[in-house]
Amino acid sequence: MLNRVILIGNLTKDPELRYTPNGVAVTTFTLAINRPYSGANGDKETDFINIVAWRQLADLCANYLRKGRKAAVEGRLQTRSYDNKEGKKVYVTEVVADNVQFLSSREAGEGNTGYDSGQGYGSRPAAASRNNNNDQHSDPFADAGKPINISDDDLPF
Repeated sequence: MLNRVILIGNLTKDPELRYTPNGVAVTTFTLAINRPYSGANGDKETDFINIVAWRQLADLCANYLRKGRKAAVEGRLQTRSYDNKEGKKVYVTEVVADNVQFLSSREAGEGNTGYDSGQGYGSRPAAASRNNNNDQHSDPFADAGKPINISDDDLPF
């Protein structure tokens, strides 16, 4: 069986960070994703997808994502239900994030910095992995805007 979702969109509002009774961080936010075609009236249609991130990924999303910023989310689709105040069953479909790439920097410039809950920061060296406790709270945008030294020998073409 396969349940994988990859989305790129803009946040509709700032992420909401909460903690479970056991102290586990959980962040929720919504991505607005434009459809590649227009509707019958000629207007662009947009999907609004709810995203849930847990633990360290939740903290990072809450700290570095803001309304309007672009993000790429990889995760799995989840459906759950609960009874609302009127006693009606409500179904919720959301994406549980495993990997979030922050595609807009703090200065709203384009970047490619993110966090992969299994591999570490998306554009940082392999030494900055999730298991490196000294780097857990470092700024993933610390090197943004600085030149990258690449020689012609490093290029594959």
